[in-house]
This record gives sequence, C-alpha cells and structure tokens, in this order.
Amino acid sequence: MTVSKGREFLSIPGPTNIPDAVLAAMHRPAIDIYAGDMVAVTHGLLEDLPRIFRTTGRTYIYAANGHGGWEAALTNVLSRGETVLVLESGLFALGWGDMAGMMGVKVEVLKGNPRRAVDPAALAQRLAADTAREIKAILVVQIDTASGVVNDIAAIHRAIASVGHPALLMVDAVASLGCMPFEMDEWGVDVAMAGSQKGLMTPPGLALVAANQRALAVHEHADLRTRYWDWTFRNGEAHYQKYGGTPPQHLLFGLRKALDMLFEEGLDAAIRRHALLAEAARHAVGRWAEGGALAFNVVRPEERANSVTTVLAPGFDPGVLSTYCREKCGVVLGRGIGDLQGRAFRIAHMGHVNAPMVFGVLGAVEMALGALGIPHGRGGVQAAVEYLGREVRP
Repeated sequence: MTVSKGREFLSIPGPTNIPDAVLAAMHRPAIDIYAGDMVAVTHGLLEDLPRIFRTTGRTYIYAANGHGGWEAALTNVLSRGETVLVLESGLFALGWGDMAGMMGVKVEVLKGNPRRAVDPAALAQRLAADTAREIKAILVVQIDTASGVVNDIAAIHRAIASVGHPALLMVDAVASLGCMPFEMDEWGVDVAMAGSQKGLMTPPGLALVAANQRALAVHEHADLRTRYWDWTFRNGEAHYQKYGGTPPQHLLFGLRKALDMLFEEGLDAAIRRHALLAEAARHAVGRWAEGGALAFNVVRPEERANSVTTVLAPGFDPGVLSTYCREKCGVVLGRGIGDLQGRAFRIAHMGHVNAPMVFGVLGAVEMALGALGIPHGRGGVQAAVEYLGREVRP
C-alpha cells in the first residue's frame, strides 16, 4: 500500500520545482532569432541579471549547466601555468579546481572541514605567505549543496583585502542566487557564476556569469580563452554572439518569466522566505536528532545554508528512508553525494517552494522514520509549524 498518488514533491537541491507560469512561458513556438521579440528578451535579461547578482558589471548567458559556468569563468580570466587557490568546504569547490587543473592551471587546495565553512583567518595566513603573488584567483562556493555549508563571502573578501593580495575572487553562487543574500560588488567578488535550475526556478541548461571591471581587464590577457566561452566575442554587436550561436530560446523564455516572478515577490522577500523555510526544516531535524540516529552535517548553526539541509544518518542506511519517501509518499529527497554517499540525505528548500510544500516533505520524512522504526525525537513537524507560526504573523 502507498499514499503516493498525486503531485510528486521534489525536494532535491536542483533541479528544483518549476513554476507552472514558467512552464507556460516556455510553451510557445520557436521565433526569429535575429530580430523582434528574441532580441528584446536578450536585452531585458542582460539588463536584469546584474540586479540579481547585485553588480554594475557585465553578465553573460550560456547554454550550459553549472559546470559549463565554471569553465566559462575559468577560461576568461586565467592562463596556462597560473595558480588558483581552492577553498574547500565540501564537494563542489574541489570539482571546480579539478576542472582548472585539466586546463593546465596549477591548483592548490586550502584544506577545510566538510562540516564547517571556510576559515577566513586561514585564508589570510596562506595569502600573506604568497609574497611572490603566484596565486592569481581564489575559487570558493557560497553554498555547497553536498555538505550544506554556507560560506561567508564578505569575510573571505575581508581576509583577502587584509593582506593586500591581488588575486581575483571567484564565487560559485549556483545554490545561493535568489535564495540567500549575494552582494557581488559590495563583497568584492570579481567573477560570479550560477545556474538556472535552483533559486532561479528555471529548467537546467543555462549558466550565468557576471564579471566586474577588474576581471574584464584580466580577461584581455587570458590565454585559456576559447570562442564559445569568450567574453570579447559575446560583447559583439550581432545578436547571435550573445549566445555563441543559436539562442536557447525556450529556456530564455522561462528565465524571463522566473525573473519577473522574483522581482514581483521582491528579492529581499524571497531571501527572507528561504530563511524562514530553512529554519523550519532545521527545527524539525533538530527535534529528530534527539533520537541519536540523525545529525546535522554542518556543525555550527550559523554555517547552515538556507537552500538545503544535509542530514547525517549514522544510525541507519539513508537510502532506505529515501526509498520509502519516494515509493510510499511521492516525496523525492536528495541523496548524499561525494564523501556523504550512503551516509546522508538532503532536504532542499529552495526556489519555488512554500510552507505547505516544506511541511509535506517534513511530514513524509517523519512518517518514514516511524514506519521504519528509526530512533528519532518526536514532534519534528510540529516544531516546524510552531516556528513559522511565531515568525509569520498576521
């Protein structure tokens, strides 16, 4: 017997739930790529994306996933033989560094704890020791969706500035843009990248990159540039140059609608919504953890992301819980990845999500814990409900 019929609840950290309005915006015929509406869509997106990144710099749109965004960022500002410093806080910054290494860039990793955010003091110490200024760029993820860690990008910039190091600060904001504060200019970020499939509520397939004037100046001398990713080519006058070829029309139609929805809600309001829903989920997990079979992966509460919560399962196989939620309840949880494969599950609360959706996911997890006989503290869902009841007043 199952109770899974009805709309499936997707609670994985990307792709996230696509709003019906975004799907409807994509449901239209292909149009002329050289003039008219398509050019207007491009112009509007390139005007509005800096508002999302909070920058006066330039933005670029690629037909690619987040890994393509990594490559676009790297190739436009680096040269073979240069050194980048990767700040470890989980899985994804290391992946970005691996990509740089395959391109002929020297990669150094500032080791970190996958259950903790990057330590700005350790970064400052390492940069102070780089008296020859060999490190040309610093790669960091604002939110690592594997570990559930959020890094303090403002503090990282202050650490760089405190020793006067000229390295570019390059930030992966895939799991944070539209979900948590991101202040590219204020925080001294030189290059930022994101994807369409998480907080921006659009299907996978668009990578978004923003660059400030310092990055654009470095770009002039980068020798990893290739025509598809190249900012100079994409700055050309012809419309097709904005995409390195044919525009990914229907994804662009979807992104246009998603940004309109985000602006209608208000970016600050969307960020507050994510904070509230994330804390509700954390209230539930904290209550369940009292039983001893579950624990937060991220040790310190202030370092837990507002887009995804990674839950360790030292007392049982989390795959069993995920399977139960999917097959019996129609709820799809994120599984542990990287070093956490088989050791954790993830609850996503990002993008097009509201309180009933979060309550539904938490309810399915609590139901599974009981049905499977997994020790847990009682009343996790009630704790989440009571928290939001206190915070969301008439």
